Amino acid sequence: MALVQLYWAAVRAVAPGPALTAALERISKETGHKRVWIIAIGKAANPMAIAAVDFLAAHKLEPAGGVIVAPRMLPTPHARIEFVAGDHPLPGANSFAAADAVGRWARQVKADDEVWVLLSGGASSLIAAPDGAIKPEEMVQLFDLLLGSGLDIATMNTIRKRFTRWSAGRLSAALSSARTRNFIVSDVIGDDLAAIGSGPCSPDPTTAGEVQSLLESSKLWDRIAGSLRHHVAWMAHDPSRETPKPGDNIFANVERKIIASNRVALEAAAARAKELGYEPRILSTALAGEAASVGKRLATTLISYCGSGTSPLTNRPVQSCLLWGGETTVTMGSATGAGGRCQELALSAARELASAKSARGSTLLACGTDGRDGPTDAAGGIVDKETWGAIEKAGRKPDVDLAAHDSHPSLDAADALLRTDLTSTNVMDIVIGICAPPGSSTSHLRTPAGSIARLSGSFRKIIE
Repeated sequence: MALVQLYWAAVRAVAPGPALTAALERISKETGHKRVWIIAIGKAANPMAIAAVDFLAAHKLEPAGGVIVAPRMLPTPHARIEFVAGDHPLPGANSFAAADAVGRWARQVKADDEVWVLLSGGASSLIAAPDGAIKPEEMVQLFDLLLGSGLDIATMNTIRKRFTRWSAGRLSAALSSARTRNFIVSDVIGDDLAAIGSGPCSPDPTTAGEVQSLLESSKLWDRIAGSLRHHVAWMAHDPSRETPKPGDNIFANVERKIIASNRVALEAAAARAKELGYEPRILSTALAGEAASVGKRLATTLISYCGSGTSPLTNRPVQSCLLWGGETTVTMGSATGAGGRCQELALSAARELASAKSARGSTLLACGTDGRDGPTDAAGGIVDKETWGAIEKAGRKPDVDLAAHDSHPSLDAADALLRTDLTSTNVMDIVIGICAPPGSSTSHLRTPAGSIARLSGSFRKIIE
């Protein structure tokens, strides 16, 4: 149960509603009597919009109007705010309709109005609609190629924003007569404003030529539609067609504020670990690379800590807790397995833990803070020295599954999945490893799948 408590603490700390409320309190005297519009886009759009509406109500104000675009339909928090469900992770008809809705509301904003753009992970797909003459099916194919490419999210968004209507500062262009406050839940390593949600309110520092180089180096240039190649070449040939750049006047009235991040989540988990008697150490907030390789490396690091059984600070027996954050990748190639980067990382770690004599007492959790790892029903996995053998005992071949990027059924066979439902936030992934001193009980480190499933209802109430 300890690992689940730490995951819970991490996600609760980046609950978007409370984080936005705190940010709004700091600017409450600046809003004055302006009309306020709300445009909320992303996995955290609904709780952020609710917090914004509640904040206005507490100050005896109402939103002038707006739109919420989230992965699934929910009741709107205010009659003047439209709720639209987009498609994710691949854009589709719902995303195109959501992009149109954003445009309708943006056109209603007048000079001297104020717009709160509430942005979180998932926005790139949720409001993805082709820019210019690009065909929808060609844009969707590009998104699909990128998802299986092994590229990190920042690089994918650098490419995506070239072809979509509201990315790369184009939303700011549509709102340039008003004052825009962009509140952001970061799902990108380094909190790069231009990359989060493909930067609808942020300038694009890259050029078309650089995007072409990225596509060529990742061997995607010849795989994308010819019209997309023409679109990039057209921008490169005529700089006036480029995306908005730093210093452009359209950003003169735009303020941006990151209100939640991976670092905040890890610090909260570390604080909870200390309360539970562990000695926590945050080792990285920039975890990246192929999930299977990273899983092996992190398991090795955890084993080295657990093997010593002593604190490097005090040289006394200790329960260590190691924390990492970031976002790994999985290069699918022609594979069609079910899973996600966290599950693949966990399965790879399980193999390493199983083969090490000194791994007893080591347990590792790898989960997405959004509650969904890949196109599955799990947030990620929890593994220890016994997991690999439990998978084999259940009749599966985990080494074959790992090679085929089919981690989900392997972990499911060993009751090693963590299912939480959607968390309505997203600050990338967290990996937590804990261990007890040699000879101590480790039964408290594991949580049966059934117990985890029963947590989901109360979990959602807390974070929303």
